[in-house]
Amino acid sequence: MDIVEDKVLDLGFLKLVDFMGGDLAVVQAARVSVGKGVTHDIRDKKLVEFLLAHKHETPFEHSVFKFHVKCPIFVARQWFRHRISSFNEISGRYTEMKEEFCLPDRLRTQKARNYQYMELPQEKNNMLREKIALHYESCYKLYRELLDDGVAKEHARLVLPQSLYTQFYWTVNGRALMNFLALRLDEHAQYEIRQYAEKIAKIFSEKMPWSYEAFEKYVLAGEKWSEEE
Repeated sequence: MDIVEDKVLDLGFLKLVDFMGGDLAVVQAARVSVGKGVTHDIRDKKLVEFLLAHKHETPFEHSVFKFHVKCPIFVARQWFRHRISSFNEISGRYTEMKEEFCLPDRLRTQKARNYQYMELPQEKNNMLREKIALHYESCYKLYRELLDDGVAKEHARLVLPQSLYTQFYWTVNGRALMNFLALRLDEHAQYEIRQYAEKIAKIFSEKMPWSYEAFEKYVLAGEKWSEEE
């Protein structure tokens, strides 16, 4: 499988490094309960739609995605809340962390309700971004000084902020992937993790087009199954 790297945010990326299954794997898993298999006609696609419309989701666990992700630590900590999946992350105990920090182009204001934000005026935004960049430079300089003075990596990393980029592998089945997307594509999800969710949704739509179409219709849009269907 060709590995395509999608750039995300300023220094991040998302790569699909392995995939098993697909829409027909879902059909196969669902029909085993009645001793049948795929029909290779429109009934297979309709079955995928029926399953999602009626929340029969276990057959989707038989398709599996493996991603390589590079994202800021504050995004990773939100990501790791999705526990029905497997993670392996780079370790700051054993690896010297790179000077890579997330610096947004536009800083957002804080609103008390409904996660509604506005952008700061350009002049103020530029001034505050410069202060953040200088803070990052200072933090990493101290980190290097601690390492050079013999401090263990596991202690030196304490001075690094949550904006530091980390990397991890994420293996997730189709059912858990849809749960991730349902939450992280939502307008209330933080902007930064939504950027990754949008890339994942695109990959999902390419690898499992029937499932993605049904997911959009019956999960994201909340439509109901009709008798005609």
